[in-house]
Amino acid sequence: MKPSIVVVDDDPIIRMDIREMLEEHGYSVTGEAKNGQEAIEITVKLKPDLVIMDMKMPIMGGIKAARLIRKLQNSAVLILTAYSQKDLVQEAREAGVTAYLVKPVSEENLLPAVEIALSQKEQMDTLKEALKELEQSIEGRKIIEKAKGIVMRAYSVDEEEAFRRMRAASMESRISLSKLAECILEGRAERIFGMARKG
Repeated sequence: MKPSIVVVDDDPIIRMDIREMLEEHGYSVTGEAKNGQEAIEITVKLKPDLVIMDMKMPIMGGIKAARLIRKLQNSAVLILTAYSQKDLVQEAREAGVTAYLVKPVSEENLLPAVEIALSQKEQMDTLKEALKELEQSIEGRKIIEKAKGIVMRAYSVDEEEAFRRMRAASMESRISLSKLAECILEGRAERIFGMARKG
């Protein structure tokens, strides 16, 4: 499935041109907006992969909208602008903008910018997922360590023996080590350890 894109510009002709370029290359344009405020609302509602947004718009500009979108939603933002001053580029970067494109927009410069923005979003999503898994793993280790301390005290055994008993109980009862650790911390592991010791 092709990534979903929202196009934001106060000029309907530019929106139509961008939509046509994207759809010709198989992208799915799921929504349009004419200012930053509308962009935020439609992005929160549709959760697109990418928002292509003009920098200068009435009501709310692209930079402010990009900053709010990045806080509320995990969408990449590609900013379009007629200006390429360093301070604007820096401001866009600080707002969490993924890519930056100077107008006029042509197929030759739009499509590579879209691909780069989507690729960076994919990399960020992968990193976030890996970080989440790492945090869960660390949390699991902490629970196992706490449970091991309880087993050491309860059975007057050393750390290695406590861990061996926990692993045996985990395999015997067919539950993960972290799940067993949770049972130990909640005081619900006596039956499990009884089963493991019988075997």
